[in-house]
Amino acid sequence: MSYAEDAMSRRILTIEDDTAIRRGVVDALRFAGFKTLEAGDLRRGRDLALRAEYDLLLLDLVLPGGDGLDLLVELRRQRPTVPVIVLTARGEEADRVRGLDGGADDYVVKPFSVKELLARVEAVLRRSPQRADELTEVPLSDGQVDLLRREVRFTDGSREELSEREAELIRYLAGNASRAISRDEILQNVWRLTPEGLTTRTIDMHIARLRDKLRDNAQRPRIIATVRGKGYMWSNGAPSC
Repeated sequence: MSYAEDAMSRRILTIEDDTAIRRGVVDALRFAGFKTLEAGDLRRGRDLALRAEYDLLLLDLVLPGGDGLDLLVELRRQRPTVPVIVLTARGEEADRVRGLDGGADDYVVKPFSVKELLARVEAVLRRSPQRADELTEVPLSDGQVDLLRREVRFTDGSREELSEREAELIRYLAGNASRAISRDEILQNVWRLTPEGLTTRTIDMHIARLRDKLRDNAQRPRIIATVRGKGYMWSNGAPSC
């Protein structure tokens, strides 16, 4: 299936209070073949974000009725696998970092071009773990990680759901098992962001959440090891494809 054909089956939710910007974004998405949902305030946006069926969220940070970042945090708790691109007029590094630390997959700073926005949308959607030539399963001593289904299955029958970012992070770490990987390398290859000049703890926060989901002791991790002065290393054996 071509990307254009696949786009026709994808629905994107846009939460943006500026009517002109929202209209332009929605029109561009529809022209590109996507189905759309939209909201202009936090109340309506929250209802759609938490209840509607969609494949990606475009989220403005400044909304009537509250802060878009509060909605992002709530969404990550209730629907952790939904990809989110933040739309923001805030160009300062601190605000970009807040968005990433809150769980955003990418961000676009206003004003932006339609071409740039669609490129970001396509990049985030294409990062879904569906390519046959990529790592799809990772064994654990007490279970396995299914990257296609984005879940951890344990031998006792219990499961843990993974967000898209968490699955991509496991894929990159496990695909480079037994090698220490720096935070900058992870930021560049998993987040697709240029690390230069960007200071963030989002990598460490994601690692902490993964350790919890993998039942990896944070004090003495056996799966995702911390390599002092270098970064992180997957040390749970060789991955299987």
